Amino acid sequence: MANAKFMKPLQPSAELGAVVGAGPLPRTEVVKKIWDYIKKNGLQDKANKRNINADEKLLKVFGGKKQINMFEMTALISKHLK
Repeated sequence: MANAKFMKPLQPSAELGAVVGAGPLPRTEVVKKIWDYIKKNGLQDKANKRNINADEKLLKVFGGKKQINMFEMTALISKHLK
């Protein structure tokens, strides 16, 4: 099954857990929860919607970067999943 890898629950780091919750989640659910968080907190850049502005919690997930684009996000999130 090709989707099995995406559906496998992964354990978020403490930093990522502060945003998406501490329990294991499939990667797809982690990304969805991060987007919910970004939208809820108005962190999508107004000028360029592909960019995400980090708040205090996301700075830790994004390796200290104040702004990333949505394509970088997947790689940065992966570092926080085991």
